[in-house]
Amino acid sequence: QVQLVESGGGLVQPGGSLRLSCTASGSVFSIQSMGWYRQAPGKQRDVVAALSGASTNYADSVKGRFTISRDSAKNTVYLQMNSLKPEDTAVYYCNVRATTGWSWPPNDYWGQGTQVTVSS
Repeated sequence: QVQLVESGGGLVQPGGSLRLSCTASGSVFSIQSMGWYRQAPGKQRDVVAALSGASTNYADSVKGRFTISRDSAKNTVYLQMNSLKPEDTAVYYCNVRATTGWSWPPNDYWGQGTQVTVSS
């Protein structure tokens, strides 16, 4: 009922930049939060950045380098990634917590992931 479409991943050199986009479509009624997670091979999926109301949270490893933003009118969340490091290499997943009507609690929806590779 809710679909998330991600884009913007790719291969970049250390120090480069990428901007990820994630757009939610379908029967979205209200979005409670939006965020980005990443998962490297052999590791767990961890939160990178998240927006919930007026609060913004970042993983310590990306503070000062990544910026999360949202275009509410488009139901789109972005992740601007600057000064990329090889350690940032992972599959990045978009997450949206939303309701599809006058329901509660909201559900979590996930994008299919986009590969980000940082390599010299």
